[in-house]
Amino acid sequence: MKLDFKKNVKRNMAANAAASSIKLLFPFLNRTLFLWLLGPEYLGLNGLFASILGVLMLAELGFGTAVVCSMYKPVADDNRELLCAFLKFYRTVYRWVGTVIFVLGLALLPFLDKLVHGSVPPDIDLHILYLIHLVNTAASYFLFAYRGVILGAHHRNDVITNIRTGVSVVQYMAVFLVLLLTRNYYHYVIATVLFTVLQNILLVAASHKYFPGLDPRGELPAELRRHVISDVKSIFMHKVGGMITHFSDNLVLSAFLGLVAVAAYGNYYYVITSVAGLVAIIYGSMMGGFGNKIYTESKEQNFRLFMRMNRLSMIAVIFCAAMMMALYQPFMKIWVKEDPALMRHALTPVLMVLYFYIMQSRQVMISFKSAAGLWRQDRWKPIVAGAVNLGSNILFVIFLPDAYKLDGVIFSTILGFAFIQIPWESHVVFSSFFGKTEARAYWRSYAGFAICSVTVCAVAWEAARCIPLSGIGGLAAKGAAAAATSCVMILAVFREDAGLLLKQLHLRKSRDGMIAKT
Repeated sequence: MKLDFKKNVKRNMAANAAASSIKLLFPFLNRTLFLWLLGPEYLGLNGLFASILGVLMLAELGFGTAVVCSMYKPVADDNRELLCAFLKFYRTVYRWVGTVIFVLGLALLPFLDKLVHGSVPPDIDLHILYLIHLVNTAASYFLFAYRGVILGAHHRNDVITNIRTGVSVVQYMAVFLVLLLTRNYYHYVIATVLFTVLQNILLVAASHKYFPGLDPRGELPAELRRHVISDVKSIFMHKVGGMITHFSDNLVLSAFLGLVAVAAYGNYYYVITSVAGLVAIIYGSMMGGFGNKIYTESKEQNFRLFMRMNRLSMIAVIFCAAMMMALYQPFMKIWVKEDPALMRHALTPVLMVLYFYIMQSRQVMISFKSAAGLWRQDRWKPIVAGAVNLGSNILFVIFLPDAYKLDGVIFSTILGFAFIQIPWESHVVFSSFFGKTEARAYWRSYAGFAICSVTVCAVAWEAARCIPLSGIGGLAAKGAAAAATSCVMILAVFREDAGLLLKQLHLRKSRDGMIAKT
């Protein structure tokens, strides 16, 4: 069964656009209420527990990703019996995963105090709070979360996204009331557990609605089980390396500098993740489509699609990087009220923008590599990158001056992405799926994007710097100046893309007009 790539991408992009708007607004309000009502220590606790539970979620081993990608071919072949067998296999695995996460989480209880430098808020019992977070994480594996793979394998991530977005809106509104009325952190965390349960129930209902008859039954052939387990071993190494890269920052900061440093880093990193959600509207909408195209179209057609999607994604990345360069520090001054414990010097936002650009420049590549099931070929890549990141994190925190310790943590992550992960994973894609000619075309475009990004960011930063105003009005004026200059430059460089888009819109409008007349 060949899926409608364009239609599904449009659905997914629309869903991701709505979700990104929610992710920009509500988490920002949430962090702001935390800072203003409870204080940075509570925000630091959130970051610390997220890192610890991220480590525990390694127990999932990558089965979700492996199963979804293994289901692309049965979907293309419309083999419903095999899909049902995959679903049963996945359900069994996830029940074991939830058990392992809960048991390992309990084993960490005696060591919690050692992960916090300094004191915790006096009204908080670190162990009870951790147990609530642990139950929230483990519950998602027990409560039918495995049903989501059916939607993902059929490129209907829009359904998953819409459910999560709707639940998130209600959840944030509820926890806002909890924080405003009680200022009780325990109530806030318990509410998140209840909404995790609700989200999983809605996912089950949606999977039955859109794909009735696909239920866990039958036995997965031994050969396919071995294939999935082989993929899982490689994906697990990717997850371990990713965990070290993404979660070691908070753990190192907490252990060496304390919870306030975690909160400061979290504020700057929050901006990255929020803006990254805008770019994810593009690349996050296509992975299931890539998986279907790989089995239904030629490599030449896949490469043209890959380059087109990468170019579209990079246009968004360049614009977002320029806006971040111009507005990062002015925004932080307003948000944290120039609190010296949370404000950083000018180097921090520059490094964060570089971090954002490098991380986002590889997302379409990662989406295609995952859809193609190319995990084994670079299974050591994330381990090497994670080890470099953790080692340099500790070295920078120990030896750099106090004012630059946090910047060292950011820079160590940039090093791992730029010099290990990006070269390695691109080599795998072009040596295992495409070829040398396609690799040269890709790297020429990558160099062009990098030059364009530096230029646009510099001009946007200078345009914003020339605005002498401060406060919210000044932030809006700086944003308008940066957006205007960035758009002009991007349109000048990518005028062919803009022309093609306008042409497609014109043709669609004309076609709709003809249909209306008939």
